[in-house]
Amino acid sequence: MTRDWIGILSAALVSTCISTSGFAADELKLKAISDAAIKPIMDKYGIPGIAVAITADGQNHIFNYGVESKDTDRPVTPATMFELGSISKTFTVTLTSYADVTGRLSLSDKASKYLPSMKGKPFGDVVLMDLGTHTAGGFPLQFPDEVKTEKQLMEYLATWKPSFAAGTRRTYANPSIGALGYITAKSMGKDFAALMEDQLFPSLGLKSTFIDVPKSRMVDYAQGYKRSGEPARMTPAILSSEAYGVKSTASDMIRFIDANMGLVELDEKLQQAITNTHKGYFDVGAMTQDLIWEQYSYPATLTTLMDNNSSAMLKTIPVKQLMPAMKPRDDVWINKTGSTNGFGAYVAFIPNERVGIVILANKNYPNEDRVSAAYQILTDITSAR
Repeated sequence: MTRDWIGILSAALVSTCISTSGFAADELKLKAISDAAIKPIMDKYGIPGIAVAITADGQNHIFNYGVESKDTDRPVTPATMFELGSISKTFTVTLTSYADVTGRLSLSDKASKYLPSMKGKPFGDVVLMDLGTHTAGGFPLQFPDEVKTEKQLMEYLATWKPSFAAGTRRTYANPSIGALGYITAKSMGKDFAALMEDQLFPSLGLKSTFIDVPKSRMVDYAQGYKRSGEPARMTPAILSSEAYGVKSTASDMIRFIDANMGLVELDEKLQQAITNTHKGYFDVGAMTQDLIWEQYSYPATLTTLMDNNSSAMLKTIPVKQLMPAMKPRDDVWINKTGSTNGFGAYVAFIPNERVGIVILANKNYPNEDRVSAAYQILTDITSAR
């Protein structure tokens, strides 16, 4: 482990002590708010289990509902791990941003600097920032099924041709963020999964967050369920670790949200890296595209949040580049959804209100319902102060 990461790991074990308001500390009131938003959704979609984590004025609260598996009826607990789906991308850009802060790469670099075989090819000219904002020129949502090995990955990237100029359209795509994670690992000289599990996650103080769940923790890995009700867990694929492969608990994820609001004491460079992921690079209608994170001026309406977290956002959408990039702001609602075949997740936080939420479920259900539940909970909290 490098000296940089040793320092970060030591600092991550200390949390900032922040006084709590009477309301935020009232567990019963917060549970009632959570129950009112979560239980109807569980009934509506037959969701076996949900874990909710709320951070309010520096204090964390975890509420667990239902079961990890319909076969075992084992209840969801603080140790239960869920698949994060695309929320995993926020960890990938945190690693990339750390590499940027520490001089391993620059977001303004071209891909060919780290993948010499791409020189003279369209992918070689792609700027790393565009990979982290879905604006590289048009990738499909997923890699083609035949791309299974690293050799096939390089062949695919070598023959890729953009559909439009970089920085003019947003096309949500796993290949672009996957490639960014791959390049970041190259710049740091280590395997991506090792960088995450041995360095980044421990440095953030996350003890139950993994790409590859160890055998000793498989008992805590919730069984996921498709919308049809069939059991499902994600199957690893090319660059899936970088794009959607992280599994975590509600308690670890709410610590990550606290870190994103600067409420956890971390190594200075790591904290700067996290903050830098909140820079705004493109206007996408009412949404501002950060490095993977999506932000909205606060207060934001529920309609705005639901519309911009709907399946319509998977289409190709014109964007307006912000030059210079917008500095990180506190008066915003920042969020990210994540799904796999058997899991559905959502995280959101409002820095200037010092509140945030994590909702993890072991069934894939519509993003709009996740957003609505989170909005109801955070609005009730902030309005009750």
